[in-house]
Amino acid sequence: MKPFGLFTAVVTPMRPDGSVDVDCFRTLLEHQVAAGVDGVVVCGSTGEGATLRTDEKLHLFDIALQTFGSHGTVIAGTGSNDTASTIALSRQAAGLGVHGLLLVTPYYNKPTQQGIVAHHRAVADAVDVPQILYNVPGRTGTNMTAETQLAIASACPNVVATKEASANLEQISDIAGQAPEHFSVLAGDDSLALPSIACGARGVIAVISNYAPVRYRRLIHAALQGDLATARSEQAHLMPWFKANFLESNPGPVKYIMHRLHGSELTMRLPMVPVGGSTRAALDAMLQGFADA
Repeated sequence: MKPFGLFTAVVTPMRPDGSVDVDCFRTLLEHQVAAGVDGVVVCGSTGEGATLRTDEKLHLFDIALQTFGSHGTVIAGTGSNDTASTIALSRQAAGLGVHGLLLVTPYYNKPTQQGIVAHHRAVADAVDVPQILYNVPGRTGTNMTAETQLAIASACPNVVATKEASANLEQISDIAGQAPEHFSVLAGDDSLALPSIACGARGVIAVISNYAPVRYRRLIHAALQGDLATARSEQAHLMPWFKANFLESNPGPVKYIMHRLHGSELTMRLPMVPVGGSTRAALDAMLQGFADA
């Protein structure tokens, strides 16, 4: 697997009692199929993976394979701050047949760069499934440096990509420019996918494509094909939405937008709560002119 194109980090819809709404989840995946996205990430940050139980994650991985798996790539978010737990869940996900794993940099522990390398080498040795690094310093408290990511890629042939959400284009350029042939860079910030592709990235794992998959796919594939005029036009159109997704912590705004557009519930699991009144008002005003076409 060599990740390329648009991968949607799918939200996890929940009922008012806090249980996972699997019927709604299937519907949201069907929306992604219809839009022609290249892949989906299940139980990542946007999917509230941090508060889902293991059995719930495995059920969602299985549903994604059934609903989306014949149309594109299914990536399972199996990373945590504990190497043994990461290996255990990754093995279970691999047993279901997922196409790849998304492995976040271990958070809270604040490992050294050497510890990060050891963590990923242990997972790569234990689970023979394509793996994607996930560098998101704003959530983990630790930046996985370009040197560290390149060292992991060189040592682990089944580590095939990185989701780079450092918002550091210099770092992204360093990785893309020195990456081994089997290793791709995927943007991890929706608004920076276009400049990241200019720096050598081969796609993006995105939030906005939950509700604007058609336009965002047009942007990403235009950029990858060198059609800068189309990519810049779509970037300008979507820029207010990139900002809207982070009026409060992700996935609060996107879950509200999905509630308005697709009828999913606003429920989130503590410590996350639905967005507040001022954010709802701002999003409501924007949604009056929304069109994903």
